[in-house]
Amino acid sequence: MSRLQVVSGKGGTGKTTVAAALALALATEGKRALLVEVEGRQGIAQLFETEALPYEERKIAVAPGGGEVYALAIDPELALLDYLQMFYKMGGAGRALKKLGAIDFATTIAPGLRDVLLTGKACEAVRRKDRSGRFVYDHVVMDAPPTGRITRFLNVNDEVAGLARIGPIHNQAQAVMRVLKSAETAVHLVTLLEEMPVQETADGIAELRAARLPVGRVIVNMVRPGVLDDADLDLVRSVPRAAVAKSLSSAGLGGARRGGTAQRLVDPLLAQADEYAERYALEQEQRAALAALELPVHELPLLAEGMDLAGLYALARGLREQDLS
Repeated sequence: MSRLQVVSGKGGTGKTTVAAALALALATEGKRALLVEVEGRQGIAQLFETEALPYEERKIAVAPGGGEVYALAIDPELALLDYLQMFYKMGGAGRALKKLGAIDFATTIAPGLRDVLLTGKACEAVRRKDRSGRFVYDHVVMDAPPTGRITRFLNVNDEVAGLARIGPIHNQAQAVMRVLKSAETAVHLVTLLEEMPVQETADGIAELRAARLPVGRVIVNMVRPGVLDDADLDLVRSVPRAAVAKSLSSAGLGGARRGGTAQRLVDPLLAQADEYAERYALEQEQRAALAALELPVHELPLLAEGMDLAGLYALARGLREQDLS
Protein backbone atom coordinates (compact mmCIF):
# COMPACT_ATOMS: atom_id res chain seq x y z
CA MET A 1 0.00 0.00 0.00
CA SER A 2 1.13 3.54 -0.76
CA ARG A 3 2.12 5.54 2.29
CA LEU A 4 -0.12 8.54 1.46
CA GLN A 5 -3.75 7.51 1.08
CA VAL A 6 -5.92 10.31 -0.31
CA VAL A 7 -9.68 9.77 0.07
CA SER A 8 -12.12 11.80 -2.04
CA GLY A 9 -15.73 11.39 -3.13
CA LYS A 10 -18.90 13.22 -3.97
CA GLY A 11 -20.53 15.03 -1.05
CA GLY A 12 -22.84 12.72 0.87
CA THR A 13 -21.00 9.50 0.03
CA GLY A 14 -19.32 9.29 3.43
CA LYS A 15 -15.72 9.97 2.38
CA THR A 16 -14.74 11.20 5.85
CA THR A 17 -16.13 8.01 7.39
CA VAL A 18 -14.24 5.87 4.88
CA ALA A 19 -11.02 7.84 5.47
CA ALA A 20 -11.35 7.28 9.24
CA ALA A 21 -12.07 3.56 8.79
CA LEU A 22 -9.11 3.26 6.42
CA ALA A 23 -6.79 4.87 8.98
CA LEU A 24 -7.96 2.34 11.59
CA ALA A 25 -7.48 -0.53 9.16
CA LEU A 26 -3.96 0.60 8.22
CA ALA A 27 -2.96 0.99 11.87
CA THR A 28 -3.97 -2.57 12.74
CA GLU A 29 -1.24 -4.90 14.07
CA GLY A 30 0.93 -2.32 15.73
CA LYS A 31 1.30 0.26 12.97
CA ARG A 32 0.87 4.00 13.25
CA ALA A 33 -1.38 6.06 10.96
CA LEU A 34 -2.00 9.80 10.75
CA LEU A 35 -5.48 10.92 9.68
CA VAL A 36 -5.37 14.40 8.14
CA GLU A 37 -8.32 16.77 7.67
CA VAL A 38 -7.95 19.72 5.27
CA GLU A 39 -11.44 21.23 5.02
CA GLY A 40 -11.88 22.52 8.56
CA ARG A 41 -15.16 20.71 9.19
CA GLN A 42 -14.01 18.76 12.28
CA GLY A 43 -15.67 15.66 10.86
CA ILE A 44 -12.94 13.41 12.24
CA ALA A 45 -13.50 14.63 15.79
CA GLN A 46 -17.22 13.90 15.49
CA LEU A 47 -16.62 10.37 14.18
CA PHE A 48 -14.21 9.50 16.98
CA GLU A 49 -16.46 11.20 19.55
CA THR A 50 -13.73 13.54 20.77
CA GLU A 51 -13.30 17.28 21.18
CA ALA A 52 -12.42 19.53 18.23
CA LEU A 53 -8.96 18.84 16.87
CA PRO A 54 -6.30 21.52 17.35
CA TYR A 55 -3.51 22.22 14.89
CA GLU A 56 -1.34 19.47 16.30
CA GLU A 57 -1.00 15.73 15.84
CA ARG A 58 -3.01 14.02 18.55
CA LYS A 59 -3.69 10.32 19.22
CA ILE A 60 -7.41 9.66 18.89
CA ALA A 61 -7.77 5.87 18.68
CA VAL A 62 -6.11 2.52 19.26
CA ALA A 63 -6.46 0.02 16.44
CA PRO A 64 -6.81 -3.77 16.85
CA GLY A 65 -3.43 -5.29 17.61
CA GLY A 66 -2.14 -2.21 19.42
CA GLY A 67 -1.76 0.18 16.48
CA GLU A 68 -2.32 3.90 16.91
CA VAL A 69 -4.30 6.46 14.95
CA TYR A 70 -3.28 10.10 15.21
CA ALA A 71 -5.26 12.98 13.72
CA LEU A 72 -4.41 16.46 12.48
CA ALA A 73 -6.76 19.22 11.35
CA ILE A 74 -4.59 21.43 9.13
CA ASP A 75 -5.20 25.15 9.46
CA PRO A 76 -3.89 27.03 6.38
CA GLU A 77 -2.95 30.13 8.37
CA LEU A 78 -0.99 28.20 10.97
CA ALA A 79 0.58 26.06 8.26
CA LEU A 80 1.79 29.25 6.57
CA LEU A 81 3.30 30.41 9.87
CA ASP A 82 5.12 27.08 10.08
CA TYR A 83 6.32 27.58 6.52
CA LEU A 84 7.57 31.11 7.22
CA GLN A 85 9.39 29.91 10.32
CA MET A 86 10.91 26.92 8.51
CA PHE A 87 12.26 28.84 5.53
CA TYR A 88 12.63 32.40 6.81
CA LYS A 89 12.97 32.03 10.61
CA MET A 90 10.33 34.75 11.04
CA GLY A 91 9.03 33.57 14.42
CA GLY A 92 7.48 36.60 16.16
CA ALA A 93 7.31 38.55 12.90
CA GLY A 94 5.08 35.85 11.44
CA ARG A 95 2.77 36.00 14.45
CA ALA A 96 2.60 39.78 14.04
CA LEU A 97 1.59 39.31 10.41
CA LYS A 98 -1.21 37.01 11.57
CA LYS A 99 -2.51 39.65 14.00
CA LEU A 100 -2.55 42.17 11.14
CA GLY A 101 -4.57 39.79 9.01
CA ALA A 102 -1.81 39.36 6.43
CA ILE A 103 -1.74 35.58 6.74
CA ASP A 104 -5.47 35.25 6.07
CA PHE A 105 -5.11 37.73 3.21
CA ALA A 106 -2.33 35.69 1.60
CA THR A 107 -4.17 32.38 1.76
CA THR A 108 -7.38 33.98 0.47
CA ILE A 109 -6.04 35.82 -2.58
CA ALA A 110 -3.74 32.95 -3.53
CA PRO A 111 -5.75 29.70 -3.30
CA GLY A 112 -2.88 27.86 -4.97
CA LEU A 113 -0.68 28.79 -2.03
CA ARG A 114 -3.34 27.50 0.36
CA ASP A 115 -3.35 24.11 -1.39
CA VAL A 116 0.46 23.96 -1.33
CA LEU A 117 0.35 24.50 2.43
CA LEU A 118 -2.34 21.88 3.01
CA THR A 119 -0.83 19.19 0.80
CA GLY A 120 2.68 20.14 1.88
CA LYS A 121 1.89 19.50 5.53
CA ALA A 122 0.56 16.01 4.69
CA CYS A 123 3.57 15.23 2.49
CA GLU A 124 5.92 16.38 5.24
CA ALA A 125 4.28 13.85 7.58
CA VAL A 126 4.77 11.15 4.93
CA ARG A 127 8.51 11.89 4.65
CA ARG A 128 9.20 12.52 8.35
CA LYS A 129 11.58 10.15 10.11
CA ASP A 130 12.63 9.70 13.72
CA ARG A 131 16.20 9.72 15.02
CA SER A 132 16.67 6.07 14.15
CA GLY A 133 15.80 6.74 10.53
CA ARG A 134 12.39 5.07 10.60
CA PHE A 135 9.27 6.73 9.30
CA VAL A 136 7.24 8.31 12.11
CA TYR A 137 4.00 7.20 10.43
CA ASP A 138 3.52 4.00 8.47
CA HIS A 139 0.63 5.61 6.62
CA VAL A 140 -0.91 9.06 6.24
CA VAL A 141 -4.60 9.17 5.28
CA MET A 142 -5.97 12.44 3.96
CA ASP A 143 -9.68 13.28 4.12
CA ALA A 144 -9.47 15.34 0.93
CA PRO A 145 -11.87 17.74 -0.85
CA PRO A 146 -14.76 16.30 -2.93
CA THR A 147 -14.29 14.69 -6.32
CA GLY A 148 -15.11 17.84 -8.25
CA ARG A 149 -12.12 19.66 -6.70
CA ILE A 150 -9.66 16.86 -5.99
CA THR A 151 -7.53 17.08 -9.14
CA ARG A 152 -7.03 20.82 -8.87
CA PHE A 153 -6.32 20.49 -5.14
CA LEU A 154 -3.63 17.87 -5.67
CA ASN A 155 -2.12 19.38 -8.80
CA VAL A 156 -0.55 22.20 -6.79
CA ASN A 157 2.40 22.58 -9.14
CA ASP A 158 0.13 24.00 -11.83
CA GLU A 159 -1.71 26.12 -9.26
CA VAL A 160 1.40 27.98 -8.12
CA ALA A 161 2.96 28.36 -11.57
CA GLY A 162 1.46 31.81 -11.88
CA LEU A 163 2.51 32.76 -8.36
CA ALA A 164 6.13 31.74 -8.19
CA ARG A 165 8.25 30.28 -10.96
CA ILE A 166 11.36 30.25 -8.78
CA GLY A 167 12.13 30.47 -5.08
CA PRO A 168 11.02 28.59 -1.93
CA ILE A 169 7.31 28.44 -2.80
CA HIS A 170 8.08 27.00 -6.22
CA ASN A 171 10.53 24.52 -4.68
CA GLN A 172 7.97 23.51 -2.05
CA ALA A 173 5.35 22.85 -4.75
CA GLN A 174 7.87 20.75 -6.68
CA ALA A 175 8.68 18.72 -3.56
CA VAL A 176 4.97 18.15 -2.90
CA MET A 177 4.35 17.01 -6.47
CA ARG A 178 7.24 14.54 -6.28
CA VAL A 179 5.32 12.79 -3.50
CA LEU A 180 1.83 13.16 -4.98
CA LYS A 181 2.81 11.78 -8.40
CA SER A 182 4.87 8.91 -7.04
CA ALA A 183 4.11 5.36 -5.98
CA GLU A 184 4.01 6.68 -2.40
CA THR A 185 0.52 8.10 -3.09
CA ALA A 186 -2.84 6.57 -4.02
CA VAL A 187 -6.07 8.51 -4.54
CA HIS A 188 -9.19 6.52 -3.62
CA LEU A 189 -12.68 7.62 -4.60
CA VAL A 190 -15.76 6.90 -2.49
CA THR A 191 -19.13 6.48 -4.18
CA LEU A 192 -22.62 5.05 -3.76
CA LEU A 193 -24.45 2.65 -6.05
CA GLU A 194 -26.36 5.57 -7.56
CA GLU A 195 -26.09 7.15 -10.99
CA MET A 196 -24.84 10.63 -10.08
CA PRO A 197 -22.10 9.58 -7.62
CA VAL A 198 -20.89 6.87 -10.00
CA GLN A 199 -20.76 9.30 -12.93
CA GLU A 200 -18.88 11.86 -10.82
CA THR A 201 -16.48 9.12 -9.77
CA ALA A 202 -15.83 8.21 -13.42
CA ASP A 203 -15.28 11.88 -14.30
CA GLY A 204 -12.95 12.34 -11.33
CA ILE A 205 -10.88 9.30 -12.28
CA ALA A 206 -10.55 10.60 -15.86
CA GLU A 207 -9.33 13.97 -14.56
CA LEU A 208 -6.85 12.36 -12.16
CA ARG A 209 -5.47 10.16 -14.91
CA ALA A 210 -5.16 13.12 -17.27
CA ALA A 211 -3.15 14.95 -14.60
CA ARG A 212 -1.00 11.82 -14.11
CA LEU A 213 -2.03 11.53 -10.48
CA PRO A 214 -2.04 7.96 -9.09
CA VAL A 215 -5.56 6.56 -8.83
CA GLY A 216 -5.98 3.84 -6.21
CA ARG A 217 -9.32 2.13 -5.70
CA VAL A 218 -13.05 2.74 -5.76
CA ILE A 219 -14.84 2.22 -2.46
CA VAL A 220 -18.61 1.79 -2.64
CA ASN A 221 -20.09 2.93 0.65
CA MET A 222 -23.47 2.31 2.31
CA VAL A 223 -24.34 -0.79 0.27
CA ARG A 224 -27.72 -2.14 1.28
CA PRO A 225 -27.92 -5.89 1.93
CA GLY A 226 -29.18 -8.11 -0.86
CA VAL A 227 -32.55 -9.69 -0.24
CA LEU A 228 -33.52 -11.25 -3.57
CA ASP A 229 -31.29 -12.39 -6.43
CA ASP A 230 -32.20 -12.62 -10.13
CA ALA A 231 -33.87 -16.01 -9.74
CA ASP A 232 -35.96 -14.84 -6.79
CA LEU A 233 -37.06 -11.72 -8.67
CA ASP A 234 -38.13 -13.80 -11.68
CA LEU A 235 -40.16 -15.98 -9.35
CA VAL A 236 -41.84 -12.97 -7.73
CA ARG A 237 -42.81 -11.56 -11.13
CA SER A 238 -44.40 -14.83 -12.25
CA VAL A 239 -46.24 -15.99 -9.13
CA PRO A 240 -50.05 -15.55 -9.31
CA ARG A 241 -51.66 -13.11 -6.88
CA ALA A 242 -53.96 -15.83 -5.62
CA ALA A 243 -51.00 -18.02 -4.71
CA VAL A 244 -49.45 -15.17 -2.70
CA ALA A 245 -52.73 -14.64 -0.84
CA LYS A 246 -53.00 -18.35 -0.13
CA SER A 247 -49.44 -18.48 1.24
CA LEU A 248 -50.09 -15.51 3.50
CA SER A 249 -53.27 -17.13 4.76
CA SER A 250 -51.40 -20.38 5.45
CA ALA A 251 -48.90 -18.37 7.49
CA GLY A 252 -51.74 -17.22 9.74
CA LEU A 253 -52.22 -13.75 8.29
CA GLY A 254 -55.99 -13.97 7.77
CA GLY A 255 -58.21 -15.42 5.10
CA ALA A 256 -57.31 -15.42 1.43
CA ARG A 257 -60.86 -14.51 0.31
CA ARG A 258 -61.54 -11.10 -1.22
CA GLY A 259 -61.45 -8.49 1.51
CA GLY A 260 -59.51 -10.74 3.88
CA THR A 261 -56.29 -9.67 5.58
CA ALA A 262 -54.09 -11.84 3.35
CA GLN A 263 -55.77 -10.47 0.22
CA ARG A 264 -55.19 -6.88 1.34
CA LEU A 265 -51.49 -7.58 1.89
CA VAL A 266 -50.85 -8.90 -1.62
CA ASP A 267 -50.70 -5.58 -3.48
CA PRO A 268 -48.38 -3.82 -0.98
CA LEU A 269 -46.04 -6.80 -0.92
CA LEU A 270 -45.86 -7.07 -4.70
CA ALA A 271 -45.37 -3.29 -4.95
CA GLN A 272 -42.47 -3.55 -2.52
CA ALA A 273 -40.99 -6.38 -4.56
CA ASP A 274 -41.26 -4.25 -7.71
CA GLU A 275 -39.54 -1.36 -5.95
CA TYR A 276 -36.74 -3.66 -4.81
CA ALA A 277 -36.38 -5.08 -8.33
CA GLU A 278 -36.03 -1.57 -9.75
CA ARG A 279 -33.36 -0.63 -7.21
CA TYR A 280 -31.57 -3.95 -7.71
CA ALA A 281 -31.42 -3.38 -11.48
CA LEU A 282 -30.07 0.14 -10.97
CA GLU A 283 -27.40 -1.07 -8.57
CA GLN A 284 -26.32 -3.79 -11.01
CA GLU A 285 -26.02 -1.15 -13.75
CA GLN A 286 -23.81 1.00 -11.50
CA ARG A 287 -21.66 -1.99 -10.58
CA ALA A 288 -21.12 -2.62 -14.29
CA ALA A 289 -20.19 1.04 -14.81
CA LEU A 290 -17.65 0.86 -11.97
CA ALA A 291 -16.20 -2.39 -13.32
CA ALA A 292 -15.60 -0.61 -16.65
CA LEU A 293 -13.22 1.78 -14.87
CA GLU A 294 -10.76 -1.12 -14.51
CA LEU A 295 -9.89 -0.38 -10.90
CA PRO A 296 -10.24 -2.51 -7.75
CA VAL A 297 -13.71 -1.99 -6.29
CA HIS A 298 -14.55 -2.59 -2.63
CA GLU A 299 -17.93 -2.41 -0.91
CA LEU A 300 -18.83 -1.33 2.61
CA PRO A 301 -22.26 -2.07 4.08
CA LEU A 302 -24.94 0.37 5.14
CA LEU A 303 -25.01 0.24 8.93
CA ALA A 304 -28.65 -0.16 9.92
CA GLU A 305 -28.12 1.32 13.38
CA GLY A 306 -26.31 4.40 12.08
CA MET A 307 -22.68 5.45 12.38
CA ASP A 308 -20.97 5.38 15.75
CA LEU A 309 -17.52 4.42 17.01
CA ALA A 310 -18.37 0.71 16.99
CA GLY A 311 -19.59 1.03 13.42
CA LEU A 312 -16.35 2.74 12.43
CA TYR A 313 -14.34 -0.20 13.77
CA ALA A 314 -16.67 -2.58 11.91
CA LEU A 315 -16.00 -0.75 8.64
CA ALA A 316 -12.25 -0.88 9.31
CA ARG A 317 -12.52 -4.63 9.83
CA GLY A 318 -14.41 -4.90 6.54
CA LEU A 319 -11.64 -3.06 4.69
CA ARG A 320 -9.01 -5.38 6.11
CA GLU A 321 -11.05 -8.43 5.15
CA GLN A 322 -11.11 -7.12 1.58
CA ASP A 323 -7.31 -6.69 1.62
CA LEU A 324 -7.62 -2.94 1.13
CA SER A 325 -5.01 -2.33 3.78
